[in-house]
Amino acid sequence: MPSVPAEVPKSAAGDRTAVRAALLGWYDAHRRTLVWRAGPGAAPPDPYRVWLSEIMLQQTTTAHATPYFEAFTRRWPTVSDLAAAEDADVMAAWAGLGYYARARNLLACARAVARDHGGVFPDTEAGLLALPGVGAYTAAAVAAIAFGRPANVVDGNVERVTARLFAVETPLPAAKPELKRLAGSLVTDERPGDWAQALMDLGATVCRPGRPLCERCPLTAWCAAFQSGRPERYPLKTKKADRPHRTGMAWVLRDDQGRIGLVRRPDKGLLGGMLGLPTSDWAAAPVETAPPVPANWRETGSVEHVFTHFALTLQVRAGQGGGDFIWLPEAEALASLPTVFRKALERGLAG
Repeated sequence: MPSVPAEVPKSAAGDRTAVRAALLGWYDAHRRTLVWRAGPGAAPPDPYRVWLSEIMLQQTTTAHATPYFEAFTRRWPTVSDLAAAEDADVMAAWAGLGYYARARNLLACARAVARDHGGVFPDTEAGLLALPGVGAYTAAAVAAIAFGRPANVVDGNVERVTARLFAVETPLPAAKPELKRLAGSLVTDERPGDWAQALMDLGATVCRPGRPLCERCPLTAWCAAFQSGRPERYPLKTKKADRPHRTGMAWVLRDDQGRIGLVRRPDKGLLGGMLGLPTSDWAAAPVETAPPVPANWRETGSVEHVFTHFALTLQVRAGQGGGDFIWLPEAEALASLPTVFRKALERGLAG
């Protein structure tokens, strides 16, 4: 627990210049090295790489997103290359990143940039926001980082830093407008991209969830949560409702060559457009469902998976046979499936 200084604390709201100088100085010394980030003194970052990284990092850790980013940029080095890609190829390359609507939005945006903007991203927040699949956060991040616009970039890390800096008593998610306003009060046209990334880095490495590393923070002189002696209390959060639970069946079918039978899921809905195992509907109560084809099916156990809005238990059955499926070798099938189906396939192969 940090000690509370005896002197009257400084105010971040009243000392913006000093707050910014302290954080930017810290960032210059401690910035993270990330594959999509331009190094000190480098040319301005490629807007395509900034945009791609921001889409991938939504609901995904930096460590998990990095190999996907490297694979995407090797295969599709420009936004026009991505725009010309086949939907199925992009969806397969995205497998394992989760939140698959992002992959569909990724393609829609790339094609709009290629078709309507000559393969060049708009350089303003408003222009970026008009692109399909680009929300307020992504538009602000690309505007600030790629184009040096003084945009207010607020993600979960920035919300946490801001909540602690100002000791915001309103719990999340109701506090979001207040946190965005407070974060915006510190934005200027001086180094806007570095400022946005400095806040993100501070939240990711120092002002962490749980126990923040206040002894390493450059902002403790202005941090109201630190001055309170309980920085870990912030941000306050409203208790989440229990996540609903659903169940379903998944079938792992092998042909006489050892290939795995897959299906293409409908474009709309959860995991839309992705490859998957044949599966029943996912319902609140177990429902016995006929398998996709006759075979000597055997039970191989179950797998658990958590989506944003519900938890899922899939009972897995395995068998051998044929039929009208997309047949892929085992290794290729494992590499092409989203996580929930990869878990089920591994269970079926092991059973």
